[in-house]
Amino acid sequence: MISKNKLKEFSKYKTSKFCDEDNVFVVEGTKIAAEALQSEFEIVAICALESWFVEYRTLIRKKVSPENTFEVTTAELERISTLKTPNQVWMLIKRQSNNEAFQSETNLTIVLDKIQDPGNLGTIIRTCDWFGIRNIVCSPDTVSCYNSKVVQASMGGIFRTNINYTPLLPFLDSCTNNNTPIYGALLDGENIYNTQLPASNAVLVIGNESKGISDEVIAKITNRLTIPNIGRSCESLNASVANGIICYEFARLNNK
Repeated sequence: MISKNKLKEFSKYKTSKFCDEDNVFVVEGTKIAAEALQSEFEIVAICALESWFVEYRTLIRKKVSPENTFEVTTAELERISTLKTPNQVWMLIKRQSNNEAFQSETNLTIVLDKIQDPGNLGTIIRTCDWFGIRNIVCSPDTVSCYNSKVVQASMGGIFRTNINYTPLLPFLDSCTNNNTPIYGALLDGENIYNTQLPASNAVLVIGNESKGISDEVIAKITNRLTIPNIGRSCESLNASVANGIICYEFARLNNK
C-alpha cells in the first residue's frame, strides 16, 4: 500500500524541474521497467499494480529494497503518471552522469548538435543500442536524455548507452588531435555508398532537425557524407532516420 503523502511526493516528478533538482528520472511501462531492473542504474522507488510485482518479484528482490516498493491501484497510478493511459508500473531512477564501463561493439561515436525533438533523440539512442554504439556526445542545448518522451522512445537503450553533454568544439578538437576522422551528415557531402568508411575510431555528427549542423561545428568536420535523395522530392531526411541509415552503413562495412 502507499500513503497519500507518498503519492503527493511522487506526483511532483511529473514536472521536469523536480526531476532535475533531485537528479532522477521517471520510467513507465512494463518492458522498459523490466530493462531497468536488469540495468546498473539505481532504482529509487517502484509503484506498480499487484500483478506486476508478482510477475517480476525475483528481479525486484535482487534490485530494490521492500521499503522502496509500493503496491498501488490503477487510480493511484494515474495520479503520478505522465501517460494518458498508465501501464502497470512507475519507477523513479537515479541519473548517471556517464557510464564509463560500457564497451562499444563498434568504434563509432555519435555527436548530436542541438537535437530538440525528444522522439528523435529517443530513436537515435534506440538505434545506437541496436548497432552496439555505446557512446553519444550531445551539445549542451540538445534535449535532455532524461526527458520522459526520450526515455520512452529509447526502449531501454537509455540504460545501455553512455550519453554525455559537453561543448562540442573542444570535444571535436580533441578528436582532431587524436587523428580521429569526423564525419558529418550534410546535403552537399560525398555519397555514403561511394565512401570507404573507416574500421578504426570515427565520429559522426548529426545536426538540428530544421537548421542542420551549425557552422562552427561544420568547420571541424573532416569528411562530409550525404544520403542520396533518390526521390528528389522532400528537402531532407529526419535526423533520427539519417542517423539510422549511416549507422547501418558503418556497421555493415565493418562487420563483414
